[in-house]
Amino acid sequence: MKVLLDIKDSKAQSLLKVLKSLPYVKVKPLTDAKAKTLDDIKKAVEELNMIQKGKLTGINLQDLLNDL
Repeated sequence: MKVLLDIKDSKAQSLLKVLKSLPYVKVKPLTDAKAKTLDDIKKAVEELNMIQKGKLTGINLQDLLNDL
């Protein structure tokens, strides 16, 4: 199982130390760029879900291509 945690910087080192001490846990910190990419993808999926539920209005693909 993979889990993504969002931890305050001031508490991260102590939690990482505990996690690294557990033999069944592999710790792999994310770079800032990867963390931002994951956050952007999460926001895009949330927006897509809202569009599918009718809570937001999406942009027609043809209109988007015409704007380019």
